[in-house]
Amino acid sequence: MAVSRRIGNTEIFALTDAEGGFFTHRHDAFPAATPEQWRAADRFDPGAVTTEGRWWLQFRCFAVRTAGGVTMIDTGVGPADSPAASWAPVPGRLPEELAEVGISPDDVTRVVMTHLHTDHIGWSVTRRDDRLLPFFPNAEYLLQAAELAAVRELNPHLRHTLIAPLQEAGRLRVVDGDERLSPELRAVATPGHTPGHQSVLVDDGTDLVTITGDLLVHPIQLLYPDVAYSHESDPELARRSRVALLHEAAERHGELATPHLTEPFLRVPEGTLPSR
Repeated sequence: MAVSRRIGNTEIFALTDAEGGFFTHRHDAFPAATPEQWRAADRFDPGAVTTEGRWWLQFRCFAVRTAGGVTMIDTGVGPADSPAASWAPVPGRLPEELAEVGISPDDVTRVVMTHLHTDHIGWSVTRRDDRLLPFFPNAEYLLQAAELAAVRELNPHLRHTLIAPLQEAGRLRVVDGDERLSPELRAVATPGHTPGHQSVLVDDGTDLVTITGDLLVHPIQLLYPDVAYSHESDPELARRSRVALLHEAAERHGELATPHLTEPFLRVPEGTLPSR
């Protein structure tokens, strides 16, 4: 069952498309992490490690329902033939998760693609009559210009299997930097994990929920934000983006909404943040 949070009249649903083990050992994913840091991470989030010591992660999307419509933040691993099928636990169940909270794909007016890694864009398009079409037919799809420019570096196949179908349908909207989406929603550029990674702030002036995307992918990066992930395109830039956004969340006493940690909503632990 989906977990949700409400900020004023805005409702945020955490939708789990899938869960499963990572394709490499976690020590390879975070090679600089120390044994002490691993022990702390396992105490903080025991659901992120299996009895064999593998990294177990959620593949989660978020739906934000406001008075102006429904915004999806990422679209998960996707169906059995999605681009993530070579490594992720497909098929996902996002369509069923949406139905359980009363949201139809037709209701979605915006999709924010935090970045172009395949476990975050799986349900963005669907195949009908040998054509790739937007899965959310009434939505604009928001992507950072820096991410679009890096698509060949990230995954050249996405040029044909994602970008072109959205462009042909007139549904791709490219932005450059922070973007106010509605009175409640703001996309913020948080580069480093990928060149054009972005996160989303849900903010009513009093309460704040930061939908992180892959700004942090494992509890070890929440407890120790300086720890780099081996699949970050620019680890130092990713660190700066992570620290800055975590500081804002902590100062506002806001919650984080994360795609891969066991709990979808949590707060920045006290005493864990380095200086900006």
